[in-house]
Amino acid sequence: MSKLVVLQPTKQPPISLLSSSLSHFNGTKLCQIQYKRKVYQPKGALHIAASSTKKILIMGGTRFIGVFLSRLLVKEGHQVTLFTRGKAPVTQQLPGESDSDYAEFKSKILHLKGDRMDFDFVKSSLSAEGYDVVYDINGREAAEVEPILDALPNLEQFIYCSSAGVYLKSDMLPHCENDAVDPKSRHKGKLNTESLLESRDVNWTSVRPVYIYGPLNYNPVEEWFFHRLKAGRPIPIPNSGVQITQLGHVKDLATAFIAVLGNEKASKQVFNISGEKYVTFNGLAKACAKAGGFPEPEIVHYNPKEFDFGKKKAFPFRDQHFFASVEKAKHVLGWKPEFDLVEGLTDSYNLDFGRGTFRKEADFSTDDMILGKSFVLQS
Repeated sequence: MSKLVVLQPTKQPPISLLSSSLSHFNGTKLCQIQYKRKVYQPKGALHIAASSTKKILIMGGTRFIGVFLSRLLVKEGHQVTLFTRGKAPVTQQLPGESDSDYAEFKSKILHLKGDRMDFDFVKSSLSAEGYDVVYDINGREAAEVEPILDALPNLEQFIYCSSAGVYLKSDMLPHCENDAVDPKSRHKGKLNTESLLESRDVNWTSVRPVYIYGPLNYNPVEEWFFHRLKAGRPIPIPNSGVQITQLGHVKDLATAFIAVLGNEKASKQVFNISGEKYVTFNGLAKACAKAGGFPEPEIVHYNPKEFDFGKKKAFPFRDQHFFASVEKAKHVLGWKPEFDLVEGLTDSYNLDFGRGTFRKEADFSTDDMILGKSFVLQS
């Protein structure tokens, strides 16, 4: 039995970014695109396709995705209400946001305080308001969505934040919107919600992000790397580190949510949304270092099977190849990510971690377990 646990640090290849047009990777596939190509719009030029002002409800909206989405909607002239429990401030000034821009946004945003699990309250309050469009950013289960649909029989569009985690694990990548899904996935509630939307007489659109990153990220994605880089510690990465994954910037996700609003081509459609390129775990560690202005990191590989981390998570990504095609969104919606990976990580670092703000304190306990091992890979 191999005692292979930790590799001594070795010189790594350059940042590994793979284009989303990748056609061969252990039997990978290209998604079958049957759409007419459109001329891409310049960066920052995406606008809402709807021609009229909408009365919009965002379920959630005070933490991450909704913070950026709500600003875009308000700037476009829509009346935007956030439905939250009221435990967090309804608005907060973003890093780099001018006082005048924030004051204007704060003066226009509306708030409906309530618990979405109180279905009677949801039905009565929403039916009284009669919203045109609902963005459901934080819904996890179909049961949470049904009362919203019941309350708004004249709803023009229901836009749902699902997850690429619904796809069935496969050797054929990238994941495409028509791929098999996993009914046992930890995201099965989102899958059930999509099924509910399909079964109801409602105009819906579902967006499936892969890993989301950017300022205010409450999941330890880039923050996990930044903590270690700032502390000058090695970066422990499971197995070979050449596992391929994909990240999408939250601001690009927000513009995708804008692109589907009032868009006939988005009616009853699912769209993968993420960055255009794929990256290895090793490459991601290097990209984070470059974004934060740190020296090239020392990368240490380990075999997760040699450790018992208990309930702690030693690495923030699933230890497998996991990436999805965004070609459908590009061709059907005319959407295109503005950020490449290093640019996006730099934006996140400069507007968040680099300012001394983060969501979770650093915890290096699993790192110390890994680095404390003295086993070396035997070839």
